[in-house]
Amino acid sequence: MSIKEKLIPPFLKSYVIFYKENGFKKTVKKHGWKLFIIIFMYYLIRDSILYIIIPYFALKGIFNF
Repeated sequence: MSIKEKLIPPFLKSYVIFYKENGFKKTVKKHGWKLFIIIFMYYLIRDSILYIIIPYFALKGIFNF
């Protein structure tokens, strides 16, 4: 298993496999907006944790505000 495959979240693997086999147009036709909403929500939650919540608690512990 390559590093690239390890970085893909488990719930997105079926979409990635379908995309590799059939291309972008067929993937959008089959999965539609559901796919975009899943990807958007995944990255929204992940980035909120990485760039807002963790720095907030780190700074709160350092500066005691």
